Amino acid sequence: MGEPHTAGAQDQALAGHVAIVTGASRGIGRGCAVGLGARGATVYCTARRSSEADPPEKGSVEAVAAEIDSVGGCGVAVVCDHRDDAAVEALFARVREERGRLDILVNNAFIIPDELVSGKSFWEVPLSNWDDMIDVGTRSAYAASRLAAPIMVEQGSGLIANISSSGAAEYAWHVAYGVGKAALDRLTSDSAHELKPHGVSVISLWPGLVLTERNEHNRDRVKGLDFSRAESLYFTGRAIAALATDEKILERTGSALISRDLADEFGFTDVDGSLPDGPVHRRPSGVPGDT
Repeated sequence: MGEPHTAGAQDQALAGHVAIVTGASRGIGRGCAVGLGARGATVYCTARRSSEADPPEKGSVEAVAAEIDSVGGCGVAVVCDHRDDAAVEALFARVREERGRLDILVNNAFIIPDELVSGKSFWEVPLSNWDDMIDVGTRSAYAASRLAAPIMVEQGSGLIANISSSGAAEYAWHVAYGVGKAALDRLTSDSAHELKPHGVSVISLWPGLVLTERNEHNRDRVKGLDFSRAESLYFTGRAIAALATDEKILERTGSALISRDLADEFGFTDVDGSLPDGPVHRRPSGVPGDT
């Protein structure tokens, strides 16, 4: 699918807004960062990798920051391992010092272990699979939300978007994957309960099958998946950008929302003008998004 600017010029409805997108060097995180930038936001992009010499499916945070600049936003590349609490604290302190506000946090950081699509049962794979998906996934979203909340509460507004999956509600891939996504949706509902009185919204987003760089690279080796109506990696970014401009966003707080449904509601399409099929339970042989 095409690049974000191929769908036509975006408005600057998020000009002056400041966002942090975690795990933004590739995949849905990259799409979210660029989607917010295309509406004029300043976006701090985090990733563990910084080398642009890596192959495209590995991604680089500097390349994403440049892509944000190219679509009319302001991209700021930040190398940050979300297992390192001190590094994460430094990121939020930097945003507060440099910008004085934080309007949007997208919790997307996630580690996909090699065994995720092996077809093996949970007792046949390393225990480290749990640590990978729960620590860099559920815990990192909690840690980032904890640091974003004081800034947003102080200004009386803000949006935290957690990139989840329909794997939160039905089996997908791996026991630890589903547990992590279900916990992420619970984090959404409970943190929304505490933040709503302060004007801060928290939502979960469920993408569908996503043609990420990883899936594009492995497309010929993936059996049984039809990517012809898959989402581009930018689609959920457009959903978050739409939510960030919704004056009634607080009415949605605590909810798990489906990116495809939001396209119908807000009238956006994917970057090539198409509309994808949506999440797994709407697909005959669907799988979760690459988040």
